[in-house]
Amino acid sequence: MADNKTLPTACKVLDFVQSIDNKQKQVDALGLLDIFAKVTKQDAVMWGSSIIGYGTYSYQTADKKTHQFMRTGFSPRKNNLALYIMVGFSDFEEKLQQLGKFKTGKSCLYINRLSDVNERVLEELIELSLVEMARRYPV
Repeated sequence: MADNKTLPTACKVLDFVQSIDNKQKQVDALGLLDIFAKVTKQDAVMWGSSIIGYGTYSYQTADKKTHQFMRTGFSPRKNNLALYIMVGFSDFEEKLQQLGKFKTGKSCLYINRLSDVNERVLEELIELSLVEMARRYPV
């Protein structure tokens, strides 16, 4: 397996958020910064040029290489907000039913705008995912 291409950078998170052209995306990104800071109790770090991540975990691939990646985070993309729930969603069906308007990928929760979801439920979903990450990948 190849090395991770998405790595932490020294770029400032607020500089990145303030550079977002779409004002609604910028406001939503600021809201997500607050939510993730509250839940993770960690500082935000830029991963690559457009992902805001929180925490790290180590995992080993089949070739015995050890890699690090963020435990959770988000990216304010052009078409949506992508939230990274690294453990996936199979254990969170009940929470997802309470969340609001969204789509999912393998480990991404896609929302168009923050107002489309229940923020309290979103906080709970992020917290539950971090609990599961801690079980799978102890600090």
